[in-house]
Amino acid sequence: MARKTPVAGNHSEAPSAAPLSAEQVAESYRLMLLSRLLDERVYALNRQGKAPIVASAQGHEACQIGAVWALDKTRDLFVIYYRDIATCLALGYSVSELMLGYMARRGAPFSGGRQFPYGGADLKRRVINTSNVVASQIPHAVGAALAFKMRREPSVAIVHFGDGATSEGETHESMNFAAVHKLPVIFFCENNGYAISVPLRKQLAMARISDRAAAYGFPGVTVDGTDVAATYRAVREAADRAREGGGPTLIEAVVPRLMAHTTDDDERRYRTAEELEERKRRDPLPRLRQTLLDGGLLTADGDSAMRRQCIAEIDQAMAAAESTPYPDESTFYDHVYAPQAKK
Repeated sequence: MARKTPVAGNHSEAPSAAPLSAEQVAESYRLMLLSRLLDERVYALNRQGKAPIVASAQGHEACQIGAVWALDKTRDLFVIYYRDIATCLALGYSVSELMLGYMARRGAPFSGGRQFPYGGADLKRRVINTSNVVASQIPHAVGAALAFKMRREPSVAIVHFGDGATSEGETHESMNFAAVHKLPVIFFCENNGYAISVPLRKQLAMARISDRAAAYGFPGVTVDGTDVAATYRAVREAADRAREGGGPTLIEAVVPRLMAHTTDDDERRYRTAEELEERKRRDPLPRLRQTLLDGGLLTADGDSAMRRQCIAEIDQAMAAAESTPYPDESTFYDHVYAPQAKK
């Protein structure tokens, strides 16, 4: 059984109450539902041989959406990682665009269908994920934050990563550099308790990943990552602090990993049946659904209609992707080598 991570801040606690409107809470649920249904569909497509690989976001949706709500899509930089399905939906990517990436088809927004889903960059929409190599995106986010400071831009870079990335050297070098130079960057760890098959207790001896921030001299906060509002509050406070010149913050959003690491992984080899059952109790989707039902912001009929609408959107996206060609082989070396001047 994996060690349970306490959900409390080591420097300051992030309360669940946050200034989210009823409309934002309702939209958060719609995005979470859409993300979950898309996740389930592409997982099935992988089993059919139509999607090469899928890294599920099931269990992570609430923290991803809360983080996006707290930032400014027009001026901030979002450095994501391979599990950020809900992040992309909240940033405005369509299901059709994301489906192209999963099915490796021409026109996928980040790499044109040439890389792991979400690998590449979409600079026009201020989203970067250069590859699925663990922690490789963290120095890039810090570099962007340094540029923001040098240009005196009121922008913040947020970089998403899993708990396994905190054991990589790039993470510590990046945090130390960001702290020394007081850079406007948010280190956003989506802690699902496992680095592939390695449980958190075998990665670090401390109770919380956020405790590591103290060694670098900036705040670290642990929040319940299944709570959209709690995540929103923590990220909003970190962003405000960064814009005011206060430097970086490490936010640890504790979430359940409801599926295997990827579609190439068999988690039954390292997780007990009891643990696999226990994780379902922290699923953020039914929890938010019940909150909305209890608060009169959602009805059972409305929920069913929303589900049908999401499925129809995914069906349409899948059909469109299947009719889209793969990238032309003549573009194989694009964005790999500098173009040669014609003689």
